[in-house]
Amino acid sequence: MVESRPEVEVRRSARRRRTVDAHREGSTVVVNIPASMSRAQERHWVEEMLQRLERADARRRPGRRAGDADLGDRADALARAHLDPIAPDGAWPRPASVRWTKPMRTRWASCTPADATIRVSEKLREVPGWVLDHVLVHELVHLREPRHGPAFRAAEAAYPRSERAIGYLEGLAAGAGLPITETDGEPDEAPAED
Repeated sequence: MVESRPEVEVRRSARRRRTVDAHREGSTVVVNIPASMSRAQERHWVEEMLQRLERADARRRPGRRAGDADLGDRADALARAHLDPIAPDGAWPRPASVRWTKPMRTRWASCTPADATIRVSEKLREVPGWVLDHVLVHELVHLREPRHGPAFRAAEAAYPRSERAIGYLEGLAAGAGLPITETDGEPDEAPAED
């Protein structure tokens, strides 16, 4: 897949002596450079700053380009890092599959423990990595704990940013007017997909 290059605006400043920076303004990337730079230096720094923004985006929004295999690898790494150490038998159950799915009406993701499958809503492709990680840990915990009881909450808390991610998701749902909620004590089930 070939991705189009964003529109770039170069702003030269006589006050700027050595530093170069870049930021986004809507769909445009603005690159600030010293006025004294040559056109060759400008081209170099525009390319460099576009690459830096791309790397930063990949760190902050890992779901943006991730395929199902990437999502599965991420879930496995999270299980090893956060859940295996608290598993009574030394290893947390692994999902048979983890995949992106079209947006769900009432959930960010779902897990079917009977066949060990996890589905993650495409709506989460744009969230920060730590939010996606919480959602994956939440669903991984369902492989052992089908209900949102005390044992579930204790295991979910093994991911250190869970509370913060829950707040982020609640704000995201409220801001978008989505009916996404979680009910303690009720199992996640396979959603009726749109």
